[in-house]
Amino acid sequence: MTEQPMPSGGRIALTPILSEHWGDPEPWTLDSYRATGGYSGLRAALSMTPDEVIDTVKAAGLRGRGGAGFPTGLKWSFIPQLRPGEPVRAGADKPHYLVVNADESEPGTCKDMPLMFATPHTLVEGAIIAAYAIRAHHAFIYVRGEVVPIQRRLRAAVAEAYAAGYLGAPLPGTGDGADFALELVVHTGAGAYICGEETALLDSLEGRRGQPRLRPPFPAVAGLYASPTCVNNVESIASVPAILRHGVDWFRSMGSEKSPGFTLYSLSGHVARPGQYEAPLGVTLRQMLELAGGVRAGHQLKFWTPGGSSTPMFTAEHLDVPLDYEGVAAAGSMLGTKALQIFDDTTCVVRAVLRWTEFYAHESCGKCTPCREGTYWLVRLLHRLEAGAGDEADLDTLAEVADGVLGKAFCALGDGAASPILSSLKYFRDEYVRHVTEGGCPFDPAAATVFAPATVGGEA
Repeated sequence: MTEQPMPSGGRIALTPILSEHWGDPEPWTLDSYRATGGYSGLRAALSMTPDEVIDTVKAAGLRGRGGAGFPTGLKWSFIPQLRPGEPVRAGADKPHYLVVNADESEPGTCKDMPLMFATPHTLVEGAIIAAYAIRAHHAFIYVRGEVVPIQRRLRAAVAEAYAAGYLGAPLPGTGDGADFALELVVHTGAGAYICGEETALLDSLEGRRGQPRLRPPFPAVAGLYASPTCVNNVESIASVPAILRHGVDWFRSMGSEKSPGFTLYSLSGHVARPGQYEAPLGVTLRQMLELAGGVRAGHQLKFWTPGGSSTPMFTAEHLDVPLDYEGVAAAGSMLGTKALQIFDDTTCVVRAVLRWTEFYAHESCGKCTPCREGTYWLVRLLHRLEAGAGDEADLDTLAEVADGVLGKAFCALGDGAASPILSSLKYFRDEYVRHVTEGGCPFDPAAATVFAPATVGGEA
């Protein structure tokens, strides 16, 4: 860990683990990665049995970095295995698959792409360790279709790993998993946000239209090709090599008791120095803003998202909420992808929520009625309000429709569409009313751009 001075004179402990070598010369190459200890975590894993690797990750307390924060090691343990003396579990006699979800595409979320672009071998090494742990001999990295430079860099890293014998050939010293070998495929998605949902991703991998599946059965029992499958986020898998290299106690020395370790926080929007900040779980936005130079000059924080556009928004009163899974949940939101979108006092909350809702309406797969119809009507209602053509009864209708989507859709996309609306009505209902009483939006859109000159306020 390193300490970074803050403008106020305090200090915040940073944990540059995943991002430590992003600034090195050509950190994406195999030689550069191995020069900084790369693949030593794999060597440590191969000296253990697969079950011991799972137990190590469970003991470390690593939680999924893609949204819900489910314990990674526990997820791996759900994959049914054939063990001597144990009853045969459903699916244990089928091939196992590891799928890495790299379909990062939610507004505000931007941590996995720079990680794969700067140090793709971190992900490759993590995928080999994870596949060894769940006894999978085939793994897939599902990458969003638009990010061509990242696909090229990731494919080049995979090719280097094959040439070096980390992939495609039996690996030595593999505990009770002798002759373990892994085939790793980088698969390009078609750019559908819904394919970030794990079961829709699996359908897409199989060549079908990406739509969520009914559960149960869960992927751990019947996932890819109806076989046991583990789906993990990029950052989750990329965090595994450091745990195997440095140990459980080292990992748990960072973060909080129930949310241990380091993670990438993505700051964007009206902040002086946006970017990726790697810190222990449990830091606060106040600390992060100090490090990032604060909200842009001449303005004040109005609202922000703790985990991307799909999470209920927070306001300035939540500056000291611990940014870990329990702290954010207790305050009424979700840590999600740790995408901290910062909006100052020039921003119209109705317009911001409208833009997000348009995204979710466009990306809805249409499989279920609450999401397909609900997002359509949410957009129409928000357009009416933003244009000044609505009335106060529309606010009740907006809340009613959002409530009809929240928790009723087939997957979490519906929740992502409804949460910003319900939370903005909770904190900024008076601003919605102003759109009615003043006959339209009272804010100047140009003032909300990051290129606008520094002024106090921002209303027209």
